[in-house]
Amino acid sequence: MRRTGSPHRRAPDRTKERTFFGQPFALANLFGVEMWERFSFYGMQGILIYYLYYSAADGGLGISELAATSIVGAYGGTVYLSTILGAWIADRLLGSERTLFYSAILIMLGHISLALLPGLGGVAVGLVFVAVGSGGLKANATSLVGDLYDEQDTRRDAGFSIFYMGINLGALIGPLLTGWAQTELGFHYGFGLAAIGMALGLIQYTLGRKHLRGIGATPPHPLPADRRTRAAGVAVLAVALIAALFGTGLVTVDNLSDVVVAATVAASVVYFVVILSSRQITAVERSRVISFVPMFLASAAFWSLFQQQFTTVAVYADKRLDRNLFGWDFPPAWVQSINPVFIIVFAGVFAAVWTRLGPRQPSSPVKFAMGTVIMGIAFLCFIPMSGGGPNSAPLLGLAGILLLFTFAELLLSPVGLSLATKLAPRNFHTQMVALFFLSVALGTAMAGTLAKYYDEANEKPYFAWVGLGSIAIGVVLALLSPWIRRMMRGVH
Repeated sequence: MRRTGSPHRRAPDRTKERTFFGQPFALANLFGVEMWERFSFYGMQGILIYYLYYSAADGGLGISELAATSIVGAYGGTVYLSTILGAWIADRLLGSERTLFYSAILIMLGHISLALLPGLGGVAVGLVFVAVGSGGLKANATSLVGDLYDEQDTRRDAGFSIFYMGINLGALIGPLLTGWAQTELGFHYGFGLAAIGMALGLIQYTLGRKHLRGIGATPPHPLPADRRTRAAGVAVLAVALIAALFGTGLVTVDNLSDVVVAATVAASVVYFVVILSSRQITAVERSRVISFVPMFLASAAFWSLFQQQFTTVAVYADKRLDRNLFGWDFPPAWVQSINPVFIIVFAGVFAAVWTRLGPRQPSSPVKFAMGTVIMGIAFLCFIPMSGGGPNSAPLLGLAGILLLFTFAELLLSPVGLSLATKLAPRNFHTQMVALFFLSVALGTAMAGTLAKYYDEANEKPYFAWVGLGSIAIGVVLALLSPWIRRMMRGVH
């Protein structure tokens, strides 16, 4: 993620501009590629865990649920880690536009690999391509949307609202179609459908690249030629190290999410130390960075529960949920489309409430605390439905829990990214945004690690401890909020 808006680009002449719902026409192109990318991303992720632990007779790979949840958690964490890599490549090497284009190609190749290559080898190749590509596309699509507007353009917020509608449309439709394809035709048809979706997004983006008119075409801070060889050498060494860790057995599918958690923790600590120890920040800026530490931890805790939609909740939907719909058992992957529906319905409601409250709305630390507490309550709500065996959990009960997931997400997710930009020191703007994404990466990987403790035969302790732990973190953050607000030095 980078600072949006180029100081050297002249504002477009709107009187001659072709528009998309009153926005720059290039937004239609970015809307489309993001919608199809989210279609493929959530469509694939909706069936991934089932492909991993279903038996060969049911079309899966037959690995343990423990290993399956570890792989899914590690993959999700790597996606958000890759946003940092994608932003660096755009800033220093290729520019946002070309980085997005090549990232989309990488995503499509990943889904093709999952569709065509058998066994864990196909999973490894496919998930690496999709994770790195999704990180690059996620970082740069958002940046390019911002670059469509100059700093005084009042259409910016509405443009982002339209863009995020594309995200949720893709997230809604993807699991519905891939879940149907997996149930009726097989897993590889589901992965193939995700590949087709990304191919459609890539085709429409390629046809519409001209409408960007050079926006994001060049890197804002090009890496000097004499340092590119060194950067390439570091990349080769990193790949070799990862290969060696797998080759020696130090990293396995069972502990993969733990490794990603450890790597993310290390990266986060390094980022905080580098920023706080820098002589390029003022005392006020240092105080604001310190105030972000407890909210970083709360964000990681929140995402470690929220992202269990793709681990524990996915297993629950498959083995506990009554999925009978008018005499037909709908695919368990369809559960992944419930949250996007609620987001589409309630995102505007939350935005209107905050706008109406204005300065009377809760502070950012309090919103974080509320989101973390609600996530804990959502997990406690699993307890009354626990222990009933297959097909015992009512669909409305799980939908109510996912509604709480949505409320918690709207309290924390959009606030977190906005807060990171407001608290960022002037010389570390990108790094602070990267820190927020690191909290998402940490939480997503932890969702895989925590899910390994879920016991289908004895569910209540897991839901109780995870739920109460999240509530406790939220309460502590609420108690610390007066101190955090003082340390934020005027930022609300």
